[in-house]
Amino acid sequence: MKKIISLFLLLFLYNISFSQELLATVQVNAQQIQGSNQQAFKALEKSLRDFINNTSWTGKKLQNFEKVKSNFALVISEKDGNRYKATLVVQAVRPVYNSTYESPLLNLQDTKFGFEYIENENLIFNERQFSGKNLIDVISFYVYVILGYDADSFQSMAGTQWFQKAQLVAQNGESQNTYDGWKQVNEPRNRSQLIREILNPNMSQLRSTYYTYHRAGLDNLFNQDQTGAKKVIFDALMQLKMYENSFQQNYYFDIFMTTKADEIFNIFDSNNNGGLVIADLKQLMMTISPKNTETKWNRWK
Repeated sequence: MKKIISLFLLLFLYNISFSQELLATVQVNAQQIQGSNQQAFKALEKSLRDFINNTSWTGKKLQNFEKVKSNFALVISEKDGNRYKATLVVQAVRPVYNSTYESPLLNLQDTKFGFEYIENENLIFNERQFSGKNLIDVISFYVYVILGYDADSFQSMAGTQWFQKAQLVAQNGESQNTYDGWKQVNEPRNRSQLIREILNPNMSQLRSTYYTYHRAGLDNLFNQDQTGAKKVIFDALMQLKMYENSFQQNYYFDIFMTTKADEIFNIFDSNNNGGLVIADLKQLMMTISPKNTETKWNRWK
């Protein structure tokens, strides 16, 4: 858990509010498209970076050290005129108090990203209607999801207003039948499913766990005595037992485990766990994250 971050963390420690804008990097990879004008993809990369970082998503003016660090990686697989098919990887991190560590907030892969783009066109977002081209709609959806995740990690349920913005974008996307990834039927792991699950009252325990895990747990984990912070994280994770019979169909839950599995493993991969019954957590993790059993959970002592 040793990642170096910039001086902004020291300044961040004096800011008691949570971040609400993004500081994003963007990569566009078009190596699969042979013979295409690579300059157009560089223009797309710059346009998306400027769009994400320069749009006022929350109406607040923040310094860079206050913003949510994120990454959007776009791998384009098909091109037909001005229409493209791609995979989008979305990642975001959160600084942890009293440390140089950045905790992953979100790590997902959207494989159903089709869009239309003309080189150097202006990217302007209107939350009230679908753009018709799907590019800024998908990107804006994930921007609001990131803002929601970040806010939830600093204050219980504080991300609701941003998740509701994402839901509105999803509803606009569902109103058309041109692009995949928005439909509520026949498209498992789609954007509309994700935002419905996040805002579903049945998932309030996961959102509560998300807050406790970060704010009361991780933010105290780098104190000299880690015992209390580890117990908070342990107890928060054990609350997820209520999902052990339903996690398989839940996209939101799956993203949580995908994003946090390495971190959870590292936190408790030591002989200094303050008397916690790691066997109980191990059994739960093997149940709700079975794909990590051999590489992670079975390695806990």
